[in-house]
Amino acid sequence: MTFKYNNVYINATGTVSGPFENNGPIGKYFDKSYQDMYFKTTSWEKAETRSIIDSVDILLNKITKTKKDIDLFIAGDLLNQLVASNYAASSLGIPFLGVYNACATSVEGLIIGSNMIESNQIKNCIVSTSSHNNSSEKQFRYPVEYGGPKKKTATFTVTGAGSAYLSYNKEGVKIESATVGKVVDLGVKDVNNMGAVMAPAAAWVINKHLNDTKRKIDYYDLVLTGDLGIYGREILKDYMKTEYGITLKNYEDCGLIIFDRNTQPVYAGASGAGCVPLVTYGYIFNKLKKKELSRVLVVATGALFSQTVVNEKSTLPGIAHAISLEALDLE
Repeated sequence: MTFKYNNVYINATGTVSGPFENNGPIGKYFDKSYQDMYFKTTSWEKAETRSIIDSVDILLNKITKTKKDIDLFIAGDLLNQLVASNYAASSLGIPFLGVYNACATSVEGLIIGSNMIESNQIKNCIVSTSSHNNSSEKQFRYPVEYGGPKKKTATFTVTGAGSAYLSYNKEGVKIESATVGKVVDLGVKDVNNMGAVMAPAAAWVINKHLNDTKRKIDYYDLVLTGDLGIYGREILKDYMKTEYGITLKNYEDCGLIIFDRNTQPVYAGASGAGCVPLVTYGYIFNKLKKKELSRVLVVATGALFSQTVVNEKSTLPGIAHAISLEALDLE
């Protein structure tokens, strides 16, 4: 399912990161960074909530609006019952929709917000997504104090949050179209290889988007997947060529942009629901505004699993959604 938009724009963004992200290759593009993992709070979960609230406050200052001016707040995270987003929403006091598609949540939120603006149901909205390395490790694997060894295919969860302000005002970056993905399960059971879990879903939605829009892959200056990491990126390239006959061109993965694998202990690269929004709303948004890029297809990827299904030795399904971003006034 692909949606075409005529009057939906990301007018501004707000980004907040942790210390690892700030020390990475694109740290200068983030609006605010903390040097401690607690973000001056008393727990990792509270730190994640703080990152969302901070990113929204930064965003509101940029657009010179108050919370009362916002029709809808759409947010999601990786924690049980979306607690980081829920507490942020409680503090912000904006009508709230909580969404979850694991690390594909950011684009899911953008699609929901864009559809509501395009259909004139709302005038504007803020879409936020977050993750925190330590809160995610504690929930999905082991507390970091445990010091458990990891496989080389494992990824390092991003700490931070990104928020985007969407409206029909022609400013910033245009949201041109979006394609909703489907859940794909090819039987992978290795919880330490999320790239293998998510790559087939990314391939499906890229192919679907190109077919629905009748485009070739080189229509885009950049195809940007979510958090496949170094191994998932290669799996995606092989899978696209084998399954769909498509050679990925001008392709990169957010998980390999936000960290430097040569100097930072991040295994196969970055992951986490905060990975795509930090890279997209910070680094890519800046390049689109400056017209250093004209068209970017952002494909957020997510692994849909819990501790319970992992302990039951179940297969791990993946999901991916795609959204087409354009610089303004393209010829």
